[in-house]
Amino acid sequence: MEAELRKEFSQNNFTIEDSETAQQCLSLCSSYDMTASDFVASWEVFYLNMQLDNGLVQSSQLEKFRQVLQNEQREAFRRKHSDIHFYTKDDVDMLMNNHDNDQDEITHGTPQTVPKTKRVSTPGQFRDASMDIDNQYVAPKTPASHGKTSTGASGQRPESSPLTPFSQRTNKCVVQFVFNKHLSEDASDVISTEASEDDFMRRLKPIQRLQVKIINGGPHAGCRYMYDRLESKFNELEKRIRRFVFAVSEHEQKNISHHVALASQEEVMVAGKVCCDGEGHLNSKSVLLEGSVEDSGGQRVRLDLHNISQYSLFPGQVLVVEGHNPSGHCLVASRLIDSIPLPLYFASHDHESPPAKRQASDQTAHLVADRSSTGLSILVAAGPFTTSDNLSFEPLGELLSHCRKKRPNLLLLLGPFVDSEHPQIKQGLVDKLFSHIFQEEIRMRIEEYCEEMGEGARVMFVPSSRDAHHNYVFPQPPFETNLFEDPGKQITLLANPGSFQIDKVTVCCCSMDILRHLSSEELSHGQPGASTDRLARLASHIVGQRSFYPLFPAAPGVPLDLSIAPEAMNLPCTPDILILPSDLAPFVKVLSSLATNTSESSGIKSDGKLEVDQVSMDFGHVGTICVNPGRLAKGVMGGTFVEMLIPTASEDLPVAQANKNLLARTKVVVTRI
Repeated sequence: MEAELRKEFSQNNFTIEDSETAQQCLSLCSSYDMTASDFVASWEVFYLNMQLDNGLVQSSQLEKFRQVLQNEQREAFRRKHSDIHFYTKDDVDMLMNNHDNDQDEITHGTPQTVPKTKRVSTPGQFRDASMDIDNQYVAPKTPASHGKTSTGASGQRPESSPLTPFSQRTNKCVVQFVFNKHLSEDASDVISTEASEDDFMRRLKPIQRLQVKIINGGPHAGCRYMYDRLESKFNELEKRIRRFVFAVSEHEQKNISHHVALASQEEVMVAGKVCCDGEGHLNSKSVLLEGSVEDSGGQRVRLDLHNISQYSLFPGQVLVVEGHNPSGHCLVASRLIDSIPLPLYFASHDHESPPAKRQASDQTAHLVADRSSTGLSILVAAGPFTTSDNLSFEPLGELLSHCRKKRPNLLLLLGPFVDSEHPQIKQGLVDKLFSHIFQEEIRMRIEEYCEEMGEGARVMFVPSSRDAHHNYVFPQPPFETNLFEDPGKQITLLANPGSFQIDKVTVCCCSMDILRHLSSEELSHGQPGASTDRLARLASHIVGQRSFYPLFPAAPGVPLDLSIAPEAMNLPCTPDILILPSDLAPFVKVLSSLATNTSESSGIKSDGKLEVDQVSMDFGHVGTICVNPGRLAKGVMGGTFVEMLIPTASEDLPVAQANKNLLARTKVVVTRI
């Protein structure tokens, strides 16, 4: 057999390092019941995927190769017994292990050591002699366990798995920042169960199911794109200007239909969008205001800003400018209006329904509130969900393990899921279809999580233009429904961008990194010596401009297509919570564009240090909590995610008062995975 193995390797241009390596290969052939030709064929695939060179079969590489063979055996076993659920020690340890309680999981700067767990044998388990299954598995757990090379179903690393930088991290579950930190004790009392219940009973208690209402659907699945015409872009930009002018006219009670390039000695109010006089970035000398075709024939005029003490501009921003234009070539601005937030969702929609329908809606909302009397818990994470050195999706496994202990009402996941920027995908080193990677690594894990947590647990998917298995277009349709098997209706597929309402809390989210795009194009000027919150200012443009992507032209690489569902780019209302994942530092802000006073805010600097800016806030003003959860995986290490705890509000509060209380009673925790 050894001679046959050496001959097969030689015919495929491989050389075995020494006799000891040959004996190890022979042992693997015997353990996995493989012929010499099958063994060498599997080695060749492994050789190419790992980018090995010189054609030498070394002893140091056989351990990783053994892991690949073991995973292939698990996959074959899972397909053969797909109708049987095999329980592992993790099912029992998740409930019985007292070391995994909430106090041990969330620390304040001190990393916790995960204790080793004992192997638990379950009734009816068996071991196939032809399979070398390590102590992480009694048998393949469910379809979700297939395809994992370095993580198990609960995110713990098998003893024999190769060490990765992610598995060796020392800052696991370290809390980076807590928004409304003074609510720590009260919020935990509301969200968690009574102190008399032990940890085992708390985890067995079913999650209360909440009603999720999709506000704007966005492009439908399977829509046609790449038919974007100049006419579509022109019409959408014109509509944006007209909508903004109408809102400002109602607010100011003034006519704003003047020509931007018409000479006038009197003070006038004109509207248009910001453009750059050149191909570079905006500066104070290159700002142009392009009027609408309806009022100004699309003409442009230079904008003089020397009388404006504070401003923040970017290309595509819609402005109403008050000033003088004595020559017709230069508009000397004395006032800029760049932010007109929309009303809240209930305030803007309740009057549209007849009284009988509103009463029925109120009764339904009351029933939902009764079911969620303990409050609302949302966990938010944004991709990538795997580190750049492998496709094992270790961070996702850790996240789901955390969710099994925290049991949130809603798990909101924003793409990319199969990241087209991942080195192995970008270089074409994977031997699977992108859709298969999503199904095996994402879908199966999520379906297993939903089945384990019960019908009350909800999971929501928001795609990204970086998803290699999905449509490369923005705005983006939701994932195809046939990608999931969801008998319990627990999985909701949202478009990108998307908006929904849960327990009277309106949430808007967009996986496109608009914050980073705005940061590279923004022209900002402030009063000397005055401190400004740049991240909050960038996020406030989204709400103030009433658009998920107000930048135009779009940043390089953004597949903006305004011919499909252009209304999907518009905010349907002022959200209570705005989720904008970004490569910028994770933060929690209350947007200053919605209140006269800057609110409590926080951010994490690029060097990892916490940046806190606390200013006394007048909660009498309506505000939006903006959250950047960061990326769940950053390079070969883990990133951050966000937990939001929102106690249920009183039913008899008016809309503005309820929103005010939302800011005061919402606890947001930024945690490292």
